[in-house]
Amino acid sequence: MADKSTPSAKHQPDVIGYEDLQKDLTGTHKLENYERKADPADVERDWQALQRDGYVILERLIPEAECDRIKQVLLPLLSHTGRNEFEGKATQRLYSVLTKTRACDRLVDHPRILALLDRMFRPNYLLSQLQVINILPGETGQYLHPDDSFYPVARPRPPMGAATVWAIDDFTAENGATNIVPGSETWGDDRQPTDDDKRIQAVMPKGSVVFYGGTLWHGGGENRSDASRLAVTAQYCEPWCRTQENYFLSTPKEIVRTLTPELQTMLGYSVMPPFMGMVNGMHPKRVLAEG
Repeated sequence: MADKSTPSAKHQPDVIGYEDLQKDLTGTHKLENYERKADPADVERDWQALQRDGYVILERLIPEAECDRIKQVLLPLLSHTGRNEFEGKATQRLYSVLTKTRACDRLVDHPRILALLDRMFRPNYLLSQLQVINILPGETGQYLHPDDSFYPVARPRPPMGAATVWAIDDFTAENGATNIVPGSETWGDDRQPTDDDKRIQAVMPKGSVVFYGGTLWHGGGENRSDASRLAVTAQYCEPWCRTQENYFLSTPKEIVRTLTPELQTMLGYSVMPPFMGMVNGMHPKRVLAEG
């Protein structure tokens, strides 16, 4: 992949056979090796729990005060409730979050989350969508679903997506904590949850997060309380999968330029080797340097 508008071999690795097409062919913008500021022992425990149960709850990853600040920013941005039963007729949702606030950025690239994604996906995985979900009192339970079922690849299979649900409010059994079917990530296409399958709720204090692969069956819970339940969900996918949100259209370049290099990578300003995602034969981060 050329570094300049005129192709040059100066910075290019040799490509003399098919096997070389598995290499990183970029010049200046090589694959980054980001340092994870996370205890390896914590990450290993997280990973083993994820492999065993299909999900893992990481408690109190961010302070309560940060949750309060996030909530203060997000609530004024919420208005309309859902358009259908899946979105929730008594649930407020905010899409295209990155264009509206920087309050959620550190949830997207939290080191403990990215350390799990590093093990799950190929390098330069993508942010598939970022969304705010506020379940209001009286909301019914969302029907159970796996998040990456829109990829038309037969199950059982490894997940092509993964999700986090951050508790900005306490998640309780009464206010709509996420329902999960443990072990359902291994099911084939011929099986869906029944009343006989074990279900748990992701009950957790605010500042916590539940992480699971895209093949796990789950759904938002019923809110039987007299208060709303605010959450932020970030979903990710393999670098060769199409993302749910089209960030190239939804997020202007002037906003992308303000993000960290890793967030830029997760929005698609990156390539999956050898050149998937290129622009005019060059690395897409060069587009950010243009006027």
